[in-house]
Amino acid sequence: MAGITLLLLCLSVLFRAEAEDNDTNCLISVKAALEAGEASQKLSNWNQASVTKPCSDPSSNSLEGVTCSNSRVISITLSSSNLAGNISPDIADCSDLQTLDLSSNSISGPIPDSIGNLTNLVTLNLSSNSLSGTIPVGLSACQYLNVLDLHKNKLLGSIPGELGLLTRLKTLDLSYNKLTGQIPSSLSITATGAPRFNTSSFEGNKDLHGYPLVEHSNHGLSVLAIVGIGLGSGLLSLLVSSFAVCIWLRVSQQGYAAQEGKISQLVSDT
Repeated sequence: MAGITLLLLCLSVLFRAEAEDNDTNCLISVKAALEAGEASQKLSNWNQASVTKPCSDPSSNSLEGVTCSNSRVISITLSSSNLAGNISPDIADCSDLQTLDLSSNSISGPIPDSIGNLTNLVTLNLSSNSLSGTIPVGLSACQYLNVLDLHKNKLLGSIPGELGLLTRLKTLDLSYNKLTGQIPSSLSITATGAPRFNTSSFEGNKDLHGYPLVEHSNHGLSVLAIVGIGLGSGLLSLLVSSFAVCIWLRVSQQGYAAQEGKISQLVSDT
């Protein structure tokens, strides 16, 4: 029994050491990728010494924007930090991550597919950046996801219907991107038929359509129809005016002829 206990203890130590090494690799890669642009002062203390086993001292909060729990990185929050560059695929090495907030920066490039491996993720906020590419289908594996905010980026393509599988998702904002196609019904209505997410979650994508967005294509008059009606009205007015002028000229000519006849008769009588 003592041998089994010792074996389990050794395995636990090895597992923790491996997990801490993964967190170290995660933070080093994240910093390197973000420094591809203009790194901010918030990353100035992310040096080799501080990111090595970053949670080894629970009482230390040495890394700006990083929160630890049980010797693991659980949160990276670097909102409005003047960051550029891109998001490293090695972000997935922070496997206990629950919050990733890189909003309101100038980060570009795609959202890495590996982000779907962060199965403990609760909040993902990458809004107000310059991210491009498509929304990773793998995000559907983040079953604890409660907040997904990707608004004000340059994301393309359709919205993965698999995101509808995120049953804990309470906040969804995909507005003001370049998304196209049909909004998946699993994100617009619930299984009972009630609305799930409203217009503000999808607005600002001009080639995106479907409920809850208001369809404009079948309502009102098209530009061509309005122009046609305007031209037709103008032509009709011109014809009516011309007809009225012709009548006036005809009546005037008849009046002049009658007047000349009277004058001629008076002259002959004298």
